[in-house]
Amino acid sequence: MSSRNCPQEVTCKESLRHSGLERALHRPSLRKTGAHGSALLDYSAVSKRVERREMTMTAKSSFVAELIAEFLGTFVLIVFGTGVVAMVVLFPAKNPGELIHGGYTNITLGWGLGVTMGIYVAGKISGAHLNPAVTLALAVFRGFPWRKVLPYSIAQTGGAFAAAALVYWNYLPAFRQMDPQLERTAGVFTTFPAFPAVLQAGFLDQVIGTALLLLLVLAITDEFNAPPGANLAPLMIGLVVVAIGMSFGGMHGYPINPARDLGPRLFITLAGFHNNGLTDGAKVWWVPVVAPLVGGLVGAALYDFGIRRFLRNS
Repeated sequence: MSSRNCPQEVTCKESLRHSGLERALHRPSLRKTGAHGSALLDYSAVSKRVERREMTMTAKSSFVAELIAEFLGTFVLIVFGTGVVAMVVLFPAKNPGELIHGGYTNITLGWGLGVTMGIYVAGKISGAHLNPAVTLALAVFRGFPWRKVLPYSIAQTGGAFAAAALVYWNYLPAFRQMDPQLERTAGVFTTFPAFPAVLQAGFLDQVIGTALLLLLVLAITDEFNAPPGANLAPLMIGLVVVAIGMSFGGMHGYPINPARDLGPRLFITLAGFHNNGLTDGAKVWWVPVVAPLVGGLVGAALYDFGIRRFLRNS
């Protein structure tokens, strides 16, 4: 019904009902007494209440946006990373040294570019952690809110899970041809130790690799240091991952990221892969989850106490 056909007070009530202020008008705390004892609305109180509500809604929307950004950024990272491994494993080179189908060099480059693209996707909204080890280190050393650590980590792991599912779907005919029983290709999606009987070797490898990652990420992004200009930080961080893969990739496949390993491992477990390291075969899943968290803290501590404290005093 149009407001032209209604009394003014009815229109006012309808407007207040839809704006959510009708109940507020009857709260004693929102009314003042005029000179003649008449009740006057305290507009400042209503305004503050509405402003607080809008701020709460904005904060919630912003946090949701951050989680979506972490999910999609990690998704992009893992799509390129596991995708390049699938190319190398499922379509092996026919000639030694051939780069068309790829080899380990392609794997390191693919993962590095995946990191770069993932950071470009999520960087403006969430800071593009894309890695629970990064999130934890920033909470300890950079004041990142602790209440966001677990939700960020879940979003990152979820993005990795979804990316693994997409890569498997895309390469399903190749998996069925090469490994119809899914007994030999779990390594396309997740990592395993080169020496299963010596898990501490893989653990040490992951501590060192992730420590290097955090040390260099903090150096590249530190405003007190000499950060790269022209929005080149994502490219530099991607090259860090390439370097770590080339130098520390043999012992445990350099996951250096709990979400990167756990998300795809959960997917392949649900998809029925054998020797997945979680429910079948050696239970090695915890090494690329725990060790990177430790390594990230070590690397961040090395940078802050070894470099940053001198930069801030200079």
